Amino acid sequence: MKSDATRTLLVTRSDLRCIVEELGADALMDELIRALTEALRTFDGELTEVRKRDGFLLDHPRQPGCLEWMPVMQRGSAVTVKMVSYSPFNPEAHGLPTIIATNSLYDVNTGHLIALMDGVFATALRTGAASAVATRALASPDSRVIGLVGCGAQAVTQLHAIRRVFPINEVLAYDTNPEAQQSLARRTAFLGLDVKVVTLAELEERSDIICTATSVAVGGGPVISGKALKPHVHINAVGSDLPGKTELPKELLERSLVCPDFLVQCLVEGECQQIRPEQVGPDLTTLVKNPDVYESWRQRSTVFDSTGYALEDQVVTALMLRHAERLGLGTSVGLETVGGDALDPYALLREPDAAPVRDLRRATGS
Repeated sequence: MKSDATRTLLVTRSDLRCIVEELGADALMDELIRALTEALRTFDGELTEVRKRDGFLLDHPRQPGCLEWMPVMQRGSAVTVKMVSYSPFNPEAHGLPTIIATNSLYDVNTGHLIALMDGVFATALRTGAASAVATRALASPDSRVIGLVGCGAQAVTQLHAIRRVFPINEVLAYDTNPEAQQSLARRTAFLGLDVKVVTLAELEERSDIICTATSVAVGGGPVISGKALKPHVHINAVGSDLPGKTELPKELLERSLVCPDFLVQCLVEGECQQIRPEQVGPDLTTLVKNPDVYESWRQRSTVFDSTGYALEDQVVTALMLRHAERLGLGTSVGLETVGGDALDPYALLREPDAAPVRDLRRATGS
């Protein structure tokens, strides 16, 4: 996107709503799946540097949360950074999403903040798109039944994205939270699918594709038994994002082809932390670059270990910013103190559009 070195583009939730309304949710998801597939297919570690996320644990009273940063640098161009928080009790305690995020884009030559945008919607979209890419490569072509274990926000985009690459005709839903379980049909009504609330045992037995997207506590897994699955089942395990937090039984991982989104990260906080490194299969980039090599696994048990990959954030951020620029959306603000005398930090006081300086003593009554 075009960049003014003195201005930052703010892209808000209202701007993102305009993008979705103009394109349509299906077209936007299709475009993102294509863009992510291409980014993985052409990935070159000499040109793009992706770091595993790092951050702070947050002291929630009943279950740990975290605030993390996920950086990726496109050499010679820009750095994309997502700040993302995981707070499992946000929905019930504050009426907020479990995952809250902001995505930012920086000029790699100057460090200037080019753009700042909402990351809540973008994270849900790219997580669904990543599962669609993995599912298309690993699931049986005859898959028609999808099971959703965990019916929160991530389940919506998991179902939407996978429906765009597979002719799903039956949706089975299970959640330990009855409200989330019952409301999933309403939240996914735009897909025109019949969502059936079932027992966990029925979901495991009947599903061709399973998505686990839960807020299971550290040490609280697994969330499925793994004992009555179809021989060709493909599982997208989306919920693991902390050491000790896993959703799948170790025995299932050991008999499956396990594909991490980002190996160094998954070994620490994904399903891969349960198995030895030599038991891990190809990462998502390798899978997309060499789909024919792993085609035989489409009739066997496979797992996509999805911890969240910063490359996905780069792709979705670039996509949204392109559409914002094309549609004239976003607000250009002078956020940084740049553009005046680079050697004088007080030059901002002499700029023509500078706001008047208040007498702080009078304002505070001191």
